[in-house]
Amino acid sequence: MEGESKKLASLSNLVTVFENSRTPGAASRVCEPEIEHCHPGCSPPPPAEPWKEPNLGETLEGSEPRMVSRRYLSSLKNKLSSGPWRKSCQPGTHPGPGMQEPEEKKIVQELLETEKAYVARLHLLDQVFFQELLREARGSKAFPEDVVRLIFSNISSIYQFHAQFFLPELQRRLDSWTATPRIGDVIQKLAPFLKMYSEYVKNFERAVELLATWTEKSTPFQEVITRIQSSEASGSLTLQHHMLEPVQRIPRYELLLKEYVQKLPAQAPDLADAQKALDMIFSAAQHSNAAVTEMERLQDLWDVYQRLGLEDDIVDPSNTLLREGPVLKISFRRSDPMERYLFLFNNMLLYCIPKVIQVGAQFQVRTRIDVAGMKVRELTDAEFPHSFLVSGKQRTLELQARSQEEMISWIQSCQAAIDQIEKRNETFKAAVQGPEGDTQEQELQSEELGLRAPQWVRDKMVTMCMRCQEPFNALTRRRHHCRACGYVVCARCSDYRAELQYDDNRPSRVCFHCYTFLTGSVLPEDKEDKRRGILEKVSATGSEQSLMCSFLQLVGDKWGKSSPRGWCVIPRDDPLVLYVYAAPQDRRAHTSVPLLGYQVTAGTQADPRVFQLQQSGQLYTFKAETEELRDRWVKAMERAASGWSPRGPSDEDLSD
Repeated sequence: MEGESKKLASLSNLVTVFENSRTPGAASRVCEPEIEHCHPGCSPPPPAEPWKEPNLGETLEGSEPRMVSRRYLSSLKNKLSSGPWRKSCQPGTHPGPGMQEPEEKKIVQELLETEKAYVARLHLLDQVFFQELLREARGSKAFPEDVVRLIFSNISSIYQFHAQFFLPELQRRLDSWTATPRIGDVIQKLAPFLKMYSEYVKNFERAVELLATWTEKSTPFQEVITRIQSSEASGSLTLQHHMLEPVQRIPRYELLLKEYVQKLPAQAPDLADAQKALDMIFSAAQHSNAAVTEMERLQDLWDVYQRLGLEDDIVDPSNTLLREGPVLKISFRRSDPMERYLFLFNNMLLYCIPKVIQVGAQFQVRTRIDVAGMKVRELTDAEFPHSFLVSGKQRTLELQARSQEEMISWIQSCQAAIDQIEKRNETFKAAVQGPEGDTQEQELQSEELGLRAPQWVRDKMVTMCMRCQEPFNALTRRRHHCRACGYVVCARCSDYRAELQYDDNRPSRVCFHCYTFLTGSVLPEDKEDKRRGILEKVSATGSEQSLMCSFLQLVGDKWGKSSPRGWCVIPRDDPLVLYVYAAPQDRRAHTSVPLLGYQVTAGTQADPRVFQLQQSGQLYTFKAETEELRDRWVKAMERAASGWSPRGPSDEDLSD
């Protein structure tokens, strides 16, 4: 092995001599130890500048043919001095085969070398860039000192930590590696301090923006930075490049320490401490990543607050934006829905109106609904598909999405926010729907009367007061809404005031039923409910309460010249009578027709959708929307005319 090493060293020296003989003055560029060994009194040549590469294509003296290029000789020399052939040409520089350095020590040496370079970079940032800019700011007053401090954040603390504690500890441990071959305990003591990087990382994006702004805005600011960047210490790198170094340092620690743990033998005394140190470094990296995520969340939140006009009761840094997007608001007065915009946070839903002139804020907040106590469900409405109901303590909204998928997504997002509030609030109990379905929900609404905003019945769904059954008109009997139950009532039936908890206990217009429930007061005799008449039967809008129900066009002079459309119902509890209502939610029928003994006639050739009821000079003509609907009505009326009655809820019904 010794002879092979000498041959390898001789071959390497021979290549060096041959290469130097081809380049004038190249002998002066021999490695420094060889110069000192051959010429003890001479001084070494000055080092070449690191950013200047030698010109490999320079013209050499002489015109003799060259069979071997200089590049080939350099490549051959590098191969001889590296890789599996790498051995020292001078005795004592590297250990022999019996004294091979362990892999984990090489990693510690790499950690130490990179730490030295990193401390030099921190010195440049803190003691050169930072101090020079501060000195210029105090002297020229061309830019404020606070801007400089914001740009460099806590770089001084980071520099002092690494220069005075971390680097010296690593150096001392490597110097005494033979006696103490471990670094896990050192990193365990120092790793918690690495969490101070969070402040620097969180401020990094803003620092870069300030740097770009003041470089363009202030000439003295730009001159200081340009002068330092062009110096040898900066290595022709920009200030932004140097500022990025602390952001990338902790992941570098994690990679080196992970490699160190992998190279440790299974019985190494440092294995347990090194693994624990790796976990702590990983925690510091996660802390830094969490700081970046939190910074992005706050930035997005601030953007939303600016779009909303920065209202004091909305701005809260602890909020989290879950979803936002446009929806349509179904109005209880207008027939066409209106454009609206929703912002769903973890604790509230903001119902907003887009501003026409978007100067400053883009939206105006109309209603804030607390997620605590909020309910959301899909609505079954043929006129407004993809609609859903949001019911909160402050207000209840009927909303329409642009598609079925969007509606489902809104419902899921709202429900997820509600579930999260329920988990954090142990006193809140969700409403449990039982097998009764709508009945239990109606009872729950009675229990919560005045505690949450009701769902208002739309104006066009009723033609008469839902309490006294008197028809509405534009002059003497106008529509009003009870603020407690949401019914459409007349002025006489809503001439009461009660304090509603969801409306900050302010007196609000309510109907007499809600007034007695909320206040416990007895109504005066002159305002007591009248005795129900024969036509005062609640409209059965669902198949559970009726044998057949749908809209039919009423044809003939008996109904008027305009041939109005009526809501026709054959109730389960009165299966031999046809009730005709002006609207599905009316509580009083316009007409009732006892069907027993009537003759039912199907449609004519002129219009097959028409059918008639005839008996003793009485003739009622109806027109269905489809022939299939006409056939079902004819069958239902023939059964009623023959005296058939359902014996149980499972009997066949023909309701639409």
